[in-house]
Amino acid sequence: MNYRFRLGRYVRTPTSEVYTIWRGEQRIGQLHIHYAQDTVHASIILETDILVSEEEELLQQIDDEIVSSYLPSFEREGLLVTIFRGEEVNSFNYAPEDDDLDDFGPDFDIDDED
Repeated sequence: MNYRFRLGRYVRTPTSEVYTIWRGEQRIGQLHIHYAQDTVHASIILETDILVSEEEELLQQIDDEIVSSYLPSFEREGLLVTIFRGEEVNSFNYAPEDDDLDDFGPDFDIDDED
């Protein structure tokens, strides 16, 4: 089936996954999925308004492409989805300070690809 959305996974652990949701070239949100035995908890954070019909299509795509590989399609009562509307305000990480890199020795270069 051809879907209008593209789901790009960028984090995966044994019990969870995080996806970026794209419509064409536009990032429209994130999907966070947590697997707990017979239950799948999903949170969708939409960064833009979408039609109810698009929401339903997105849910179907998530079910078809991701959840069905974890839960058989007949166990839909185990899929719990919450949809939020939000926006990215800021993003940061704890990159190592230059002093922290001294532990790797004088020849270490963080930008060196070799």
